[in-house]
Amino acid sequence: MTVTRFAPSPTGYLHIGGLRTALFSWLAAKHNNGKFLLRIEDTDIARNSEEAKDAILEAFEWVGMSHDGEVVYQSKRFDLYKKYIDQLLREKKAYKCYMSREELAILRQEQMDKKERTRYDGRYRDFTGTPPEGIDPVIRIKAPQEGMITFIDGVKGEINIAATEVDDFVIARADGAPTYNFVVAVDDALMDCTEVIRGDDHLYNTPKQIVVYNALNFTIPNFYHVAMINNEQGKKLSKRDGATDVMEYKALGYLPEALLNFLVRLGWSHGDQEIFSIEEMISLFDPKNINKSSSNYNLDKLLWLNAHYIKNSSDEKLIELLKDFDLELENSPKTSMILSATKERGKTLIELAKQIQLIVQVPTSYDEKASKKAFKGEAKEILSAFTLMLKEANPSTKEAYHAVMEKVVFQKEIGFGKIGMPLRVALLGSMTGSGLDEIMAILGVNEIVARIEKAIAIIE
Repeated sequence: MTVTRFAPSPTGYLHIGGLRTALFSWLAAKHNNGKFLLRIEDTDIARNSEEAKDAILEAFEWVGMSHDGEVVYQSKRFDLYKKYIDQLLREKKAYKCYMSREELAILRQEQMDKKERTRYDGRYRDFTGTPPEGIDPVIRIKAPQEGMITFIDGVKGEINIAATEVDDFVIARADGAPTYNFVVAVDDALMDCTEVIRGDDHLYNTPKQIVVYNALNFTIPNFYHVAMINNEQGKKLSKRDGATDVMEYKALGYLPEALLNFLVRLGWSHGDQEIFSIEEMISLFDPKNINKSSSNYNLDKLLWLNAHYIKNSSDEKLIELLKDFDLELENSPKTSMILSATKERGKTLIELAKQIQLIVQVPTSYDEKASKKAFKGEAKEILSAFTLMLKEANPSTKEAYHAVMEKVVFQKEIGFGKIGMPLRVALLGSMTGSGLDEIMAILGVNEIVARIEKAIAIIE
């Protein structure tokens, strides 16, 4: 069975790079009817944040990526890690190192002076003497001293690291706390992970973790190291570019399915297809098809996808989503008409909410530039004539409202802009917004007349 995991540290928010890694892991598991596990790597007690942990779980809930089983917390597994550290000490696959910080600093300086790579020199590897006083030892694992550490990366191909590149690294600090590469290897093995999909910034942790797997006779999983997401200029993604809290995307009016569709295409493709439902992603995704090269964040593409998902959302869904943007449409008899008139005009839910508010809220002011242009010349007379014809016709459909506009144009012998511009500004306060026919069908004759009369008073 395919078992994947996502293992964030609760030291900050979940950003989109992390969410993409989680998505790839989730899809790999779902594609094979396997399990997707969630592990919180909270061994760094000093830097852990309960708020950050909650934000990670909230982000998973928002995007709908459910995990299997209970969340695993590393902070609750220290006794387990100690058991395996003790086992390695007993089997002489690990040892206590009494090297002081001062000694380590001197060694590093000597290596740098010789332009050598800084590394531990193994001086306590086979130590049998009397331990120095006043030193709490760290525990180091015995790494191989010759040959190659080799693994097949599902993205990058065969990786070969000379054993001499991996020193006897620390697996437990002087206070007994286990280190990152040790606990990750132990947890991935005990959680039966078959595939480990993660960012390629972890690539050179993998040889160290393989040393742990081999020392404990654990099965080594398949690794996939995914290239980073860059900004549009091909440089490291920053907060300004979009490397922000996943939940910030919700606040900015993005739909989770649009964000997931956007992220799946950052490093994976299926022909030229751009739009994928969740079901299609699960059906088509194979981690072996993850691109080797970095991908570039493209805000225009995200907005395009978000507009697509807004446009194709049901009215019921949009009513619910818009509640988060101070818009209550549930009890309006014209909700369907309002959404039909506006949902192709908003790339985000914020934009959609603004388009709707333009219609449903009586303008309290008029855009200065637009009103100056729209309310000049015969605007007052044209609006007055339109009001009279409107009351007389009492239209109820957008086609009937359009017919009244055509009648004004014909009788006054004017261009359509002469009625369209002042009418739009009178109704909405600006030159933006949906089609006038749709707007008027939503507002109804009485509301239209009231807004025009208010605008005429402004003109006078």
